[in-house]
Amino acid sequence: MATIKELAKCCGVSVATVSNILNKKPGASEKTRKLVLEMAEKLNYTPNIVAKNLKMQKTRSIGVIAEDMTIFSIPDIIDGITDYCQEQDYQILLTNLRLFKKYNDTYYNREHYYDLVGVEIKKLMEKQVEGIIYVAAHERIIRCIPDTLPIPAIMAYGYSKSERVPSIVVDDVHGAASVLDYMVDRGHKKIGVITGKPDSLHAQARLVGYQQVLFKNGILYDPGLVMEGDWTRLSGYRSTSQLLEKGVTAIFCMNDLMAGGVYDRLDELGLKAGIDISIAGFDDRELSGYYRPSLTTVSLPLHDIGHKASELIIDLLNGTKNELGPENVCYVGCSLLVRKSVNDITK
Repeated sequence: MATIKELAKCCGVSVATVSNILNKKPGASEKTRKLVLEMAEKLNYTPNIVAKNLKMQKTRSIGVIAEDMTIFSIPDIIDGITDYCQEQDYQILLTNLRLFKKYNDTYYNREHYYDLVGVEIKKLMEKQVEGIIYVAAHERIIRCIPDTLPIPAIMAYGYSKSERVPSIVVDDVHGAASVLDYMVDRGHKKIGVITGKPDSLHAQARLVGYQQVLFKNGILYDPGLVMEGDWTRLSGYRSTSQLLEKGVTAIFCMNDLMAGGVYDRLDELGLKAGIDISIAGFDDRELSGYYRPSLTTVSLPLHDIGHKASELIIDLLNGTKNELGPENVCYVGCSLLVRKSVNDITK
């Protein structure tokens, strides 16, 4: 492959002249311009983009740090990041911390891995990335990005609690409210809930959405209808009998796995999901469409979170500042997916 010096020599002109022509700058005659372009094609000349970008102090690359690529939420977020970066002619450099593989979910409320994040940030900066996006596996407060970082950074699917690092998160409150509105509209007033772990920000926000819908519709909130789950199918199974004893007509599960446990217990009891008891989930995991009947659920905006994170960081690189909500947080809306598991009891 020819270099720019070899191209200039073959054309009998200076390197500066070749550079100006290739970069569409004025100054060269039409004859010289035609000669250089034809010779460049003949020699299969390809510009050294890396060298050019380094000279301009721009690599058009974004560092992406993922907590663990095996967690269901992360690949779609990274796909959203990649989608927008490709539109804008940016590349991503991806680092997978594999935290869930190493520690399961015990690391969620600890800070021992922050040093590892710092090492990876340093490695990415050595590769001249222009910005960094940190992708969390589960929404929580994560203070692993230093405010002193000399390049822009974004927290995706987590809360940085920093004025310098915007956070992009799911609007869990309105997501839960959408499915509860749907249940109430179909005549359900005694709706049980199976939550996630009590320290989960997702679970706390989804419970707020549940309470808001009850209040809006004049339905008294009964804490006895709220069962504490732990996101597993087994916890959904274990909570079902208690809710049935309290006379619920519908059960809202804060994720689709726990909804599967409800299906399991109803099947054992000879009850039909979507007929005898209505069920709704959250997350739109792939398995939810294979339940029988298929599960009404809420789709997480994972791709949109990644896309928005890329938009914000490239805006920051271009000097555009976006006005976000309180505490520098951007909430991304969910979508209700209506399937077959919620019966209309108004008929």
